[in-house]
Amino acid sequence: MIIATGATGTLNGATVERLLEKLPAEQIGVSVRDPERAAHLERRGVRVRQGTYDDPDALRRSFEGANQVLLVSSSDLTADVLAQHRRAIDAAVDAGARRILYTSAFGAGFDTPYPPLALHAATEQHLAKSGAAWTSLRNGFYGDLDQLLGPWRTTRTIARPADGPFAWVDRRDAAEAAAAILFGDGDGDFDGVVDLVPGRPVTLADFAAAASDVTGEPVERVVVDDEEWVAGEVDAGMPEAAARFSLSMFRATREGHFSGPDPTLTRLLGREARTPADMMADHLGA
Repeated sequence: MIIATGATGTLNGATVERLLEKLPAEQIGVSVRDPERAAHLERRGVRVRQGTYDDPDALRRSFEGANQVLLVSSSDLTADVLAQHRRAIDAAVDAGARRILYTSAFGAGFDTPYPPLALHAATEQHLAKSGAAWTSLRNGFYGDLDQLLGPWRTTRTIARPADGPFAWVDRRDAAEAAAAILFGDGDGDFDGVVDLVPGRPVTLADFAAAASDVTGEPVERVVVDDEEWVAGEVDAGMPEAAARFSLSMFRATREGHFSGPDPTLTRLLGREARTPADMMADHLGA
């Protein structure tokens, strides 16, 4: 049995859908904060149990019988995220899971200006000490394109701080790759760290070019001074701490923390990963 957390979210929800294409539903379980939100999975035969990263006992019950457990990284900005991850890993071990998989991030490490990467690195350290086999799925960046690019559809500009090449992955591709590893597809060794990034990194200029092509109207990439950008975001209502947190990502790309390619994602997908043009066309319904 494969148990996934975060199955009502976009990433692991898509992974569960991929698993349902490969496995009988009774071999799949989910551990979710609110079981009512997973009723659509339960109706299809998926085992649904309640569990949260703040309740070790509930987690152990939700992981019961699992051969593999897929843990999504916590998105609770008010919590001690590392403590949550450690509780989830320990609960999976206590439940007897043979392998633990964790959705990490490409570039995870302690020598980066982008704070989440240190949390991922510390989580990987705990995985390595857990005694279970483990796989860290170091996905490229993913998320809402409007959040990444700003109000470009209105301004026809992508006005952001200077960036460098970075790995951006479509969540559907990341989910498909995770399902392939869980199912045992591919011919690689998936112990430890696995980088899941497209064949080449991209820049915001690539997204501007893709937006221009998809819309048929020019979209310009405009580089904004760091402090000017922070001030503008604060004026627009974003807390300064949040703006500086976002700025740290741009700085990390400029320092080359997210620029390395890796063939594993392409091999697992059996095709090239979706490009900025593909993602932009899907985003706009083109």
